[in-house]
Amino acid sequence: MPNAAPSASTRQRIITAVLQIIGEDGVAAVTNRRIAKEAGVSLGSVTYHFETQHDLLRESLLHFVREEARHFTELADQCQTEGIDVEDAASLAGQVACGTALDSAHLAPFELYLHAGRDERLREAAAEAFRAYDRLAARILTALGVPDAERLAATTVALVMGLQLRRLATGSPADDLVDALLLLTRGAVGRPAGPDPLG
Repeated sequence: MPNAAPSASTRQRIITAVLQIIGEDGVAAVTNRRIAKEAGVSLGSVTYHFETQHDLLRESLLHFVREEARHFTELADQCQTEGIDVEDAASLAGQVACGTALDSAHLAPFELYLHAGRDERLREAAAEAFRAYDRLAARILTALGVPDAERLAATTVALVMGLQLRRLATGSPADDLVDALLLLTRGAVGRPAGPDPLG
């Protein structure tokens, strides 16, 4: 199968172009002609690799999440190996947030999540993305010794996503993220594990 590598490369260039376009100008700007131009591929290559725009959007979102999950899994492994505490983990999260350029590639997923609210066909991809983030958060929280890590994971992800969106919109510092994560995890560590006393 000699064409497998070039085909994969073309597909990847298309996905990268889609994320760039969405980050720069939103989902409405995604056209086959613009994708072909940005990716440096023929117009036919776009439709060859992706039958519909929905396929393009779904695969682009999933690609972004896989790459983010891979990167953060490496960080989680590093945290587990080094045995860091809650404060160090929150500080590391802040460093990652500061080190993450709020460029078009990082704007794109927020655009896609919002688009999933309008397009049911994208919701499963968005749900898969959040499940990946939740699993990763649960793993990190467990490694930190946080009780009920599985239960707290979605809240942690929502906190990080919300503060990243706020940072994106306002330019607020990553220190806000560090403070919020410390507040959440210290509160979780300080309470007994088990069912929610309010629920």
